[in-house]
Amino acid sequence: MATSIRLDPAVEQRIDQLAAQTGRTKAYYLREMIERGIEDLEDYYLAANTLERVRKGEEPVYSSAQVRTELGLDG
Repeated sequence: MATSIRLDPAVEQRIDQLAAQTGRTKAYYLREMIERGIEDLEDYYLAANTLERVRKGEEPVYSSAQVRTELGLDG
């Protein structure tokens, strides 16, 4: 799927320089950045969403004692 984005000129210049110095394409580095960064973005935004649900009382919260008991870790 083809996608287009606008980059800050300074960022685009940095990618251009990296590509020129390494002999790889800009597309290669853009794919790398997306693939390496997507997990961090998912973690952040999903955690923020869960936190918001907790604050609204829409998400259950358990104490560490409850979790230990449920998992049978209290001996």
